[in-house]
Amino acid sequence: MTYVSRHVLLSAALDAAERGWHVFPLRAGDKRPALHGEERCTRTGDCADGHRKWEQRATTDPGRIWYCWDYWPANIGIATGPSGLVVVDLDMLKPNSSAGTPCGVTTFKALCERAGQAVPTTYRTRTASGGHHLYFTAPNGPRLTNTVGKLGELIDTRAWGGYVVAAGSATSTGSYTVADPAPVAPLPEWLYAPLTARPPRALTAAPVTPKGPAYATAALAAETTNVATAQEGVRNWTLVRAARALGRFVASGDLSRAEVEDALNWAGSASGLGEGECRAAVTSALNWSIAHNPGSAA
Repeated sequence: MTYVSRHVLLSAALDAAERGWHVFPLRAGDKRPALHGEERCTRTGDCADGHRKWEQRATTDPGRIWYCWDYWPANIGIATGPSGLVVVDLDMLKPNSSAGTPCGVTTFKALCERAGQAVPTTYRTRTASGGHHLYFTAPNGPRLTNTVGKLGELIDTRAWGGYVVAAGSATSTGSYTVADPAPVAPLPEWLYAPLTARPPRALTAAPVTPKGPAYATAALAAETTNVATAQEGVRNWTLVRAARALGRFVASGDLSRAEVEDALNWAGSASGLGEGECRAAVTSALNWSIAHNPGSAA
């Protein structure tokens, strides 16, 4: 294990607190919290009114920090939620990772490229394993919580309910160091959106695929899936676009209007849209499509 003196750790803990980051002790040379669990709680001191977990006990109080780190070489945990942080954790490959699997750093660069964005410049640390932690200030609005792999393989995030090991700490694997001392940037909107996206609902009890020309039934199946798995913010648009695309098959007689309506109303409901909203959107979009296709039906 890399040895770090308690004085160095104390300085690092105070530095984090000066930034407004709420810290708490981790076990010496470890990443696990050093505070007692609920099963060992004596309901005294900080826990006199009930057990307080590490997130609740994390502090920016210099006196409390001195009291802990001046006597004990504890690693430093930063409670991301109370600190107003969202930390993107770019992990290294696991021992059981498949050959050719990119690490979190590489995957994140690819994610930025697909979004047409540069890799954000913000406060960044290098973890003991060689990964990176990118610190961002949390946006206003609903609290973000931890995610695992939501942004990509080996990319996790830490917010409310989570913590990261602060620079200055060390484990048997290595040290946590500052890789970029830049100011902490706000979490970019293009990263915030996928973190708040609602996962698609399970597709169950879908309407039976109608009989008809293969190209028409394939189009119906594809559009139904597109609508059912649409994310919040584009659900209504996806539903309208699908109805307009399928309306030409109704106009040509390849699909019946009832079949298309049943499939799209089900898919819209599966995506989270209300029943009335679905029916109104589907009816209007089909009417438009049928009227704008040659040989339209009444």
